[in-house]
Amino acid sequence: METDKKLRTFLAIDLPDGIKSELGKIQKRIKPKVQGVRWTRPEGIHLTLKFFGWVLGEDIANISNAVAESIKGVKPFTLELSTVGAFPGPVKPRVIWIGVHGDSKTLLDLQMNLDRNFENIGFPPEDRAFKPHLTLGRLKVPGSAVGFSKVLDEGKNYKAGSFKCDRLILFRSELKPDGAVYTRLAEYLFEG
Repeated sequence: METDKKLRTFLAIDLPDGIKSELGKIQKRIKPKVQGVRWTRPEGIHLTLKFFGWVLGEDIANISNAVAESIKGVKPFTLELSTVGAFPGPVKPRVIWIGVHGDSKTLLDLQMNLDRNFENIGFPPEDRAFKPHLTLGRLKVPGSAVGFSKVLDEGKNYKAGSFKCDRLILFRSELKPDGAVYTRLAEYLFEG
């Protein structure tokens, strides 16, 4: 990897193909009910733990060391994906998401450890609190969803399944006209 080339990167939990397929089915159920949404391609849906933005290739080693330190003692844990929601809320939604549940304490502890160790190498934490979710789509015009409260009522029953999280992935993100393309740069396995 060229060390002087800048890469747009983020750290995430990738999802099994079966879960991505279920998320696609949920999107198909919602699509006819909400207009003006730019839907996330199911194969690109992931749980972002840290967006780094543009970093030099040489920073990848520092990021990898911080991840390795953060995941010491972390065992695989189970996450469950269910319940559709919206940010900032149902009245003027901008983002349609599905919630991340299950062993959320382990996930939140892991994310706090990551933030602490990333701050030590020059990547400050986000200004807003970490709220685990998967983005299903973004409204092209924020707040333009008519009848969205009905989608949220039905969305309480939507379930995409559960999976065992046993690793983190450092991704490179390349922005293309037809959507972002993600390439795996590094993989970090949990203990056990």
